[in-house]
Amino acid sequence: MIAEAGLASLWLAAGLAALQMLLAFISFRGAIDRGRQMRGVAVVQGVLTLISFVMLLLVFARTDLSVALVAENSHSAKPFIYKVAAAWGNHEGSMLMWVTVLAVAGAILALYSRRTSERTLVAALGAQAALAIGFYAFLLIASNPFARLFPAPLEGQGFNPLLQDPGLAFHPPTLYFGYVGLSVGFSLAVGALLTGEVDSRLARAMRPWVLGAWVLLTLGITAGSYWAYYELGWGGWWFWDPVENASLMPWLAATALLHSINVLAARGALKAWTMMLAVIAFSMSMVGTFLVRSGVLTSVHAFAIDPQRGAFLLVLLALYVGAAFTLFAVRAPALREGAPFELVSRETGLVVNNLILSVILGTVFVGTLYPLFVEAVSGEKLSVGAPYFNAVAGPLALILALLVGVGPLLSWRRQSRPVLRRLVAPALIGATMLVITVIVAPGISMLARAGLAVGAYLIAASIVPLTGRNPLRAPLQTWGMVVAHCGMGIALVGAAANAAFTTERLAVAQLGETLKVGPWLVQLQSVRPAAGKNWTALEAKLFASRGQGRVTLRPETRYFTNPQAETNEAAIVTFWNGQLYTVLGKADPSGGWQLRLWWKPFVTLIWLGGALIALGGALAMAGRIHWRRKRTGSEWKRR
Repeated sequence: MIAEAGLASLWLAAGLAALQMLLAFISFRGAIDRGRQMRGVAVVQGVLTLISFVMLLLVFARTDLSVALVAENSHSAKPFIYKVAAAWGNHEGSMLMWVTVLAVAGAILALYSRRTSERTLVAALGAQAALAIGFYAFLLIASNPFARLFPAPLEGQGFNPLLQDPGLAFHPPTLYFGYVGLSVGFSLAVGALLTGEVDSRLARAMRPWVLGAWVLLTLGITAGSYWAYYELGWGGWWFWDPVENASLMPWLAATALLHSINVLAARGALKAWTMMLAVIAFSMSMVGTFLVRSGVLTSVHAFAIDPQRGAFLLVLLALYVGAAFTLFAVRAPALREGAPFELVSRETGLVVNNLILSVILGTVFVGTLYPLFVEAVSGEKLSVGAPYFNAVAGPLALILALLVGVGPLLSWRRQSRPVLRRLVAPALIGATMLVITVIVAPGISMLARAGLAVGAYLIAASIVPLTGRNPLRAPLQTWGMVVAHCGMGIALVGAAANAAFTTERLAVAQLGETLKVGPWLVQLQSVRPAAGKNWTALEAKLFASRGQGRVTLRPETRYFTNPQAETNEAAIVTFWNGQLYTVLGKADPSGGWQLRLWWKPFVTLIWLGGALIALGGALAMAGRIHWRRKRTGSEWKRR
């Protein structure tokens, strides 16, 4: 009865979403004020959807093979953590997670949002309900996660071995939370366009949702990058896979939106631009959902489903995005901008920032979807990969990084004091790094050399806003900005160092033979059988040394039976200046073993930078909360 309870809860939640949208329409038309009832409906809807998702977790935890989704994606021999994580490691379960987070976010919006007018909030809750209805319909009509299977099989088909990793418990949920946070920003923007109340109050209501979504997207992308890096055994951290791009595009749009919201909140400017970015950011989330679940992509990240369900998603995408852009086109001309600003000002800096981010977003969007369009029209298969993205997006990202160091030093409306003299030290640091790379590594690419120089400059420039004052007294928002921008510089240095200095060795080694990769000598000691709970393996024992001392690495080739699959489990050892990455391949007819070895200097800076970017966003959010509580407390005391 667990599955039936989950399905019943889902149906009831769908009905309440329809009721919520109806109440929003009645209230918005001015017939009767139904705001209080809408809030209650939104809360109950969120609770029911959460119950439905908990029921799905239970049937997976119990390995209830009478549920078709469990039989197709689990196995009694799986470790418990992967039994539970399998609930969202498939198409139907991940969509239920998406809808659950969407409904719970709507409930939180209904309970705690007091920073915009009641009329705009009612319209926003109606928009949120309209979003939910489409996804409820998709689940209940085309992707029922609780469908029964008669007769129940004796054993399940198992779970994709590449997903049997702790990363599955962290990476997808954080991305979904980020996507849905953007949905709330989208709904608030739609509500404000309907009411015409696009102002600083709206910006302050949107900011925590967009900032929270941006932090979670940053964490999800960073964690997913590292997961793919160590799990796939190919030694790369980003290879412009279309599904990777599906998460990058909303992040780029959210980054631009976040900066635009700050201008709207502080100066009442960029109203139309902010509304457009709110629509684009969630549209990119919808595009990502379509790409991953439509069956148009073949990727280790994608859920391969039938084209009919892909068509359903395409209809939802066209309906929601088309309606939102139509509304924007009708209402945007009536929006009045705030106070004017001069060419040299913080507002201008943020506008330029947004324009560059938008161009990068357009570059990634075209490079991701153009091959799909060509294949759909002509049947010809094209491949757009790293060379295109690096050549087009890379220089734009470097220009953006240069400007990021300048923007925080500018004043609102107009800049009256010289700024460039405060950047002399960062510029000298960047130039010094450039000279060092020319002397030490004259053969590296210009893009990598520029990345190292600009990254060093940005790390130094990000600290400048703290100079000239007591850093301990700086607001948390300022610290958040500094940490996030510093994280960008660190990640840029890590990516450039990885591209410039990585050395690779692919060879067939006999037992006892020593191979050289970078500064390391790696000796193959043995290859022996190993076994886990639901897999067997061949495990190599490697001794690696550079000068004194040595480390032991044990890369594996694992064999799974349910489903049948073979995976490479890389063995990685981390040092302050890089990682030694080793992979065991096939046995060679000569009696040796294929080994693939990488020495990757400073590669860990990529993920350290990503973590700092997210930390900066979290600090900024904490600072906003603290400031608001302090202000509320001061107002209460005055009364």
